[in-house]
Amino acid sequence: MTDASLSRIRSLSAAAPSVPLLVDVSRTCLPTHAKTSDPLLLEAFPAAFSGMAALEGGAIANPDEKRRVGHYWLRAPELAPEHLGQAIEETVARVKAFAADVHSGKVAPESGKRFTNVLLVGIGGSALGPQLVADALGSGEDKLRLFFFDNTDPDGMAREMDRIAAAGGIRHTLTVVVSKSGGTKETRNGMLVAQAAYTAKGLDFGRHAVAVTQEGSDLDKRAVRQKWLARFPMWDWVGGRTSQLSAVGLLPAALQGLDVDGLLEGARACDAATRIPDVAKNPAALLALAWYRETGGRGLKDMVVLPYKDRLLLLSRYLQQLVMESLGKEKDLSGNTVHQGIAVYGNKGSTDQHAFVQQLREGVPNFFVTFIEVLKDRRDGLPSLAVEEDVTSGDYLHGFLLGTREALTEKGRGSVTITVADVSARSIGGLVALFERTVGLYALLVGINAYHQPGVEAGKKAAGVVLDAQKALLAKMRLEPGSFRTAESWAEKADVGAETAWKVLEHLAANPDHGVKRRPGDDPFSAAYGVA
Repeated sequence: MTDASLSRIRSLSAAAPSVPLLVDVSRTCLPTHAKTSDPLLLEAFPAAFSGMAALEGGAIANPDEKRRVGHYWLRAPELAPEHLGQAIEETVARVKAFAADVHSGKVAPESGKRFTNVLLVGIGGSALGPQLVADALGSGEDKLRLFFFDNTDPDGMAREMDRIAAAGGIRHTLTVVVSKSGGTKETRNGMLVAQAAYTAKGLDFGRHAVAVTQEGSDLDKRAVRQKWLARFPMWDWVGGRTSQLSAVGLLPAALQGLDVDGLLEGARACDAATRIPDVAKNPAALLALAWYRETGGRGLKDMVVLPYKDRLLLLSRYLQQLVMESLGKEKDLSGNTVHQGIAVYGNKGSTDQHAFVQQLREGVPNFFVTFIEVLKDRRDGLPSLAVEEDVTSGDYLHGFLLGTREALTEKGRGSVTITVADVSARSIGGLVALFERTVGLYALLVGINAYHQPGVEAGKKAAGVVLDAQKALLAKMRLEPGSFRTAESWAEKADVGAETAWKVLEHLAANPDHGVKRRPGDDPFSAAYGVA
């Protein structure tokens, strides 16, 4: 066995006792005793700590967009500058009060009966955090059941509507639309699909709808115009991927009947532990140091997230956005090309032992693992079934975690272990805060802006070009009804790219929405397309 000594673990671990949470990086490449001449520890980390302090103090931390970054204020309003602390406290109070009114029936659907479901319409950070919390903390005793439109996939939305129908139907469903700008197309599309479902039942959408958005946005104006039930704020100093502890995440959690105060308290406690300007005593700093050393400070390795708990299945999806959208940047703060980032993937243990752990142990060593260890087997506190003498199924799960970790160590594969006592609102809040702080510190170490997403905007712009090409193709085809041409021919007429035309026409012909028909050719590329 190659398990680490307790002395090494002691020197390479840091705790947030009030969560409680422990970060153990003893199975990474970090030395037990760092060299006193290490510039990373002597210069970079002190600067990173100062940068984080300035951020929390209200400095412009997102220079591209000239914005402050204030998600830490959400659980410590007293730290917020100017009047923002009061606005945060008022919003939390309004969230709780609105949820209580829904639960009591004071806020009711048009039918006069109580709401039993919530449909959250959002994408990215507006959905991933709420989905994580709902799955981690939800139970059959929830006050309302949550459903999600988190994509612009018609089939996906139809399937979710089927689930809503089986759970009492749209008449008893409250729809929460989340979009800071109100212009996010995926969310706009989901909102329109939801609205159509209410209209089809003869219902007033506004009497079943709530907006979480920035004041004055298109969505905000729509909510006012249509007399929606309520509006909650999104602020320009909170990004989508760090919005879980704003109204974005607190409202669905409160409607579900979860412990909103516990989420905030856990995050607050972890924040306090991760402000300590000492790498050895700061869990987030120690984790950021491990990320830096394992990836060469340049993302040379992926991070595989393995939570050994079913309730944390969605943690890797949540962290994909938080880590990859924050750290995946072409340019540093000085404008130099750096191509930074850490790729994240994962599922759950011990499922992964029967999936990809084989490659982790014996394949390309281009990763490090983050194990999430949960000490308490069951949230209800009841004993687990003994499957062997003195061994429960929970003991097996814990044994598989430790065994997999050891098997990877034997092959020189690095790993981090994050231990929490249980899956509770407090521990989930603590994990959210831990990774938010780690991302912030790591970004400062490598000199990038963690709070913008130019690549996302580029993708949106490119999608707009495709849709413009589609409109141009349809316009030309409708001028010649009954005329069938190849994709290349229509592309020339519409002045769009041939590949784009072919892809668009194949898609249009596969669906009944626009009246495009396809006549097969000798191969997929010689088909002809036209409209009646």
